[in-house]
Amino acid sequence: MLTANVVTIVILARGKCGLSRCIKLYLLNMAAADLLVLTFDVILYQLNELYFPESFLNYTVAHSLTFFLHFASIECSVWLTVAFTFDRFAAICFQTIRRKYCRQNTAIIFVTMIWGLSILQNLPIYFTFEPCFVIDNISWHCILKSSFYSVPLWVAFLWLDTVLLSFTPFLFILILNFLTIRHILFSNKIRMAMQSSNSDPEMEHRRKSIMLLLLISFSFILLWMVTFIHYICVQITEVQYLHTDNNDPFTIMERTGYMLQDLSSCINTFIYAISQMKFRERLKCIFRHFFVPFRKVFKYI
Repeated sequence: MLTANVVTIVILARGKCGLSRCIKLYLLNMAAADLLVLTFDVILYQLNELYFPESFLNYTVAHSLTFFLHFASIECSVWLTVAFTFDRFAAICFQTIRRKYCRQNTAIIFVTMIWGLSILQNLPIYFTFEPCFVIDNISWHCILKSSFYSVPLWVAFLWLDTVLLSFTPFLFILILNFLTIRHILFSNKIRMAMQSSNSDPEMEHRRKSIMLLLLISFSFILLWMVTFIHYICVQITEVQYLHTDNNDPFTIMERTGYMLQDLSSCINTFIYAISQMKFRERLKCIFRHFFVPFRKVFKYI
């Protein structure tokens, strides 16, 4: 999973993928955010818990910092997906503002704001944990404070986090995709009525452009659906986060949601490969260069 995101970043950073600077900037930052999600969750948390239980990364301070950076990376990845969806919506549906809005400078502003606000909004997460136990004056691991679900300030933060991380992005992506698809279908009907030939380069270009948008957006919705349902259950029931009872259905739902989140953070590479021919060509080129030394070795065996 990590390799997929690293390869994606390398290909996008080198360019030559047939994408505009604006789109490339969004996709590059989405891949970087996904890479951070996998790093903080899979490597620094899950693999560390499994194989290095006595590592310094299991100190309460390190655990809390890992959780904070993990959730900040997730929120950044989510809102970058929303920003990319809105950028494509504006470019396709509003040709009059396309030149003013869909530019690299505008994308830089939005990307910078998303990174900064994601870090600031998730900063309180660091203070929501307390040590699981203390050995020789050293605090190990962490659990949510018992006051997290009762103190009004923390309850308000939980609601804000749920709205910003799940409900609002879902709503934005669904609405923007619906409006974009409706606009494209309507425009295509008009162009087909005006032209006698079925071969239209503009319509083909629109199909390719919208394919990337829809694949990324709908994969995000599908892979985040379980987590979204679990967030709602936490708000309307007495279910809590980070339970350790593996037989509890809500614990299974929570961990399944986290697994699908990690899958969402690495699947974009396959989406690029499916929808973008030039990206596939660059990916094949990297694999060819990677296997050249091995072919030379086998040649002399």
